[in-house]
Amino acid sequence: TQKGSMKPVKKKKTEEPELEPLCCCEYIDRNGEKNHVAACLCDCQDLDEGCDRWITCKSLQPETCERIMDTISDRLRIPWLRGAKKVNISIIPPLVLLPVFLHVASWHFLLGVVVLTSLPVLALWYYYLTHRRKEQTLFFLSLGLFSLGYMYYVFLQEVVPRGRVGPVQLAVLTCGLFLILLALYRAKKNPGYLNPASSDRSLSSSQLELLNRKGQEKTKGFPGTDTSGSLNNRTAKDDPKGSSRMPAGSPTKAKEDWCAKCQLVRPARAWHCRICGICVRRMDHHCVWINGCVGESNHQAFILALFIFLLTSVYGITLTLDTICRDRSVFTALFYCPGVYANYSSALSFTCVWYSVIITAGMAYIFLIQLINISYNVTEREVQQALRQKTGRRLLCGLIVDTGQYNRAHL
Repeated sequence: TQKGSMKPVKKKKTEEPELEPLCCCEYIDRNGEKNHVAACLCDCQDLDEGCDRWITCKSLQPETCERIMDTISDRLRIPWLRGAKKVNISIIPPLVLLPVFLHVASWHFLLGVVVLTSLPVLALWYYYLTHRRKEQTLFFLSLGLFSLGYMYYVFLQEVVPRGRVGPVQLAVLTCGLFLILLALYRAKKNPGYLNPASSDRSLSSSQLELLNRKGQEKTKGFPGTDTSGSLNNRTAKDDPKGSSRMPAGSPTKAKEDWCAKCQLVRPARAWHCRICGICVRRMDHHCVWINGCVGESNHQAFILALFIFLLTSVYGITLTLDTICRDRSVFTALFYCPGVYANYSSALSFTCVWYSVIITAGMAYIFLIQLINISYNVTEREVQQALRQKTGRRLLCGLIVDTGQYNRAHL
């Protein structure tokens, strides 16, 4: 305070320097520093160390490989307004490898057999790799969307000019493609995420603390405890009617329905997705083809997308085989089409037909399993849980799994 005055002297606030706006090629990297797209190959110690160890025939540590991939994914950006945007690295391989593989497969029949056999194997290997790590990836969504676009492009460039496909047939195929995209857009929406703010919080603070502590421990006392620490809302041996009679604040029901990760009480048949990191109402499964969960709100759209895809794909395969293999039935032309490798155009179309057949067969299997589960009023998660706990009953050579839990009720 100044002499003769009781008022304290106000200190001037230090003004923080304003950050300069980023140009279209600048961005803030993972270390919080300003960087430039043109410097993507500069100052990469992890990559230099990896190259040195590779040249000297030394093994790379897993941590070094992860750091290299993190650096590449952080620097892979495209110029954009107010700063360069980050590009997910998992969407790039399908855009590059799929056209290359299909063009190589169209050179010769044996190359086609090798490539078309290796593609599903590589896709399954990548699926199990990411599924084991519980990681989200845009690889399969990018592969599915790009496959639709590329098959349609080949159809327009190689099949339509031959004059066997009329305007009506082309319009029907185009409408089918747009309906698939529309159904996928609907299936990508909220599958029924549980909001912690609107969940049942009638439990006391002591009960919440007890359940939270027990949910994080991997004890064997609670049936249905998964590896993520969250507790299963139902077990296959529970009686649904008896459990529905228990009050919301019952400790037994709270122990079964409490999710330690989301800090909420889940309704019946809800589940915590360890990949998305959130609870979903009536969760069926996490689908890599849409990079999201299939639950209560988007299950119908998911089934509709599969159904429209199967119809459109079979129709496109029929039109293509009728064009490049004339005077033959579709099934015969698929396995015996003499002269199809005489020119590159027909060979590429035939290779794309077989690629579409492989994808269609896989989607048809998923669609069949979904229809069976719906008819038995079970979800895919409940089927897998019943198989792990050995409480389910296999029927029809294992194609049907009777969990004995919800299959006598209505959807």
